Amino acid sequence: MSTREVSADEDPIIEGVEDLVAPMIAGEKPPERWRIGTEHEKLVFRQADHRAPAYDEPGGIRDLLLGLREFGWEPVEENGTVIAMRGADGTVSLEPAGQLELSGAPLENLHQTCAETGRHLAQVKAVGERLGVGFLGLGMWPDKTRDALPVMPKGRYAIMLRHMPRVGSMGLDMMLRTCTIQVNLDYASEADMALKFRTGLALQPLATALFANSPFTEGRPNGFLSYRSHIWSDTDPHRTGMLPFVFEEGFGYDRYARYMLDVPMYFVFRDGQYIDAAGQSFRDFLKGELPALPGERPRASDWIDHLSTAFPEVRLKSFLEMRGADGGPWSRICALPAFWVGLLYDSQALAAAWDLVKDWTMEERETLRNAVPRLALDAAIPGGGSLLDLAREVLPIARAGLTARARLNASGDNETGFLDPLEEIVSSGKVPAQRLLDKYAGEWDTDVSRAYKYSF
Repeated sequence: MSTREVSADEDPIIEGVEDLVAPMIAGEKPPERWRIGTEHEKLVFRQADHRAPAYDEPGGIRDLLLGLREFGWEPVEENGTVIAMRGADGTVSLEPAGQLELSGAPLENLHQTCAETGRHLAQVKAVGERLGVGFLGLGMWPDKTRDALPVMPKGRYAIMLRHMPRVGSMGLDMMLRTCTIQVNLDYASEADMALKFRTGLALQPLATALFANSPFTEGRPNGFLSYRSHIWSDTDPHRTGMLPFVFEEGFGYDRYARYMLDVPMYFVFRDGQYIDAAGQSFRDFLKGELPALPGERPRASDWIDHLSTAFPEVRLKSFLEMRGADGGPWSRICALPAFWVGLLYDSQALAAAWDLVKDWTMEERETLRNAVPRLALDAAIPGGGSLLDLAREVLPIARAGLTARARLNASGDNETGFLDPLEEIVSSGKVPAQRLLDKYAGEWDTDVSRAYKYSF
C-alpha cells in the first residue's frame, strides 16, 4: 500500500473529468519504456515462539526496518514514526499487522527483478537473524487469530480498521492476516490498456489458482486452497471484484474514473495527518461538500490517493496492477511477473491470450472466479475442461512472449526460466496449497507449526 510523507499543498485543484483521467494518460509509454514493478509481502515471526512481533518491542518491526540502514536504506517517517525504508530497490513498508512488503523499483527485465528480490530477501534475513525473527512465504497466517496480531502505527490503517467491519465480514482478515505478490505493468495507449485490463481480469483466476498458498486458518485446514482469495469475496463490495464494465464496448480511462468516483473514500491526507472520510463521496469532494473537509475541493494528490483505495482483481492507476496471487517463496515471486510479462508485453502473446477468453460471458467469469479459491486448477472453465487445461495453453503463450522479448542475462539466458516453477505446478497438477495439505496430513502429523520450517 502506498506511503505518503507530506501533503502536496501546491497540487492543482481538480477541475473536471480531464483532471481525473490525467494520471492514466500520463502513464502511457512506448514499448521500449515499459517497465516491471513487483511487490511482495512476507509474514514476520519470532523464531523462538512464532509470535508476530509488535512494532515497538525490542527487536520488533521498527528495529527490523531500521536495521536495513546498513544496506543503504533511509527511513520514511509519519509524524515521527518510521513507517517505511526507501532505497535504490524501491520501498520497504509495513502492512497493517507488520507484514513486510517490498515495492520494487520499475525494472527493464525479469533478470533484474529476480536479482532485486534476492537482494531484498538476503538483507531482511541478515537483519532478522540478528533480531531473532524469520519470514514466512504464505498467502495467510497459518495459525494466528486476529486478536493475536499487532497493529502498525500508520494513520490510514487506523481508519481502515474502523471502517472494514461496517462493509464486510472479512476485511480485517484481509488487512491483518494475508500476504500477496503483485505485478505492476505499463501500457502504450488507452486501447492497449483496455486489452491488457480485460485479458488480465479474465485470466486472474488462473494466476490465483497457480499461486494458491493459503489452506490453513488458525491451525487447521480451512477447506480452501486460496483462502486469501476467498477473503476478498466479503471485504467490501464497493471496491473489489471482477469489474464487469471493463468488458463493455468503449471501456477506457473515463469509465474507470467514473467507477472510482463511486468507490467510497477512506481518508484525506492533510498536514501530515489522515483525516477520516470513510464512506464519504469523492463526488461530494469535487463539489466542495465533503463532510470531512467542508468547503475544500480535492487536489491531484487526493485523487492519486483515492485510486489506491480500490481493490479489484486488476487495478488501474498510471499503470496496471495484477493482484490475484497469494504470497510465496523466492521462486514464485519471480514467476508471477514472468507469467504476466510473457502474456501482456508481447503483442502476439497478448492477442493469443485474449483469444482464449474473449468469448466468455460475465456470468461465466464470475462463476470461475468464485470457484477458484476452493478448487484452484480443478475449477471448470467455460466451454468445458478445467483451469489446468487452460494453464496448459496459457503457459506456452507466456513462454513464447518472453522468448520474443529476447531479454538476455550475462550468460545469454532469456527470461523463460522464471516460468519453470509454474511449469512444474502444471505438470504435477498440484498447486502449492495442495502440497502443504499433503505435508499436513503426512510428515507434519497435523501440526501446522511445522510450516515455519519452510520460511524464506
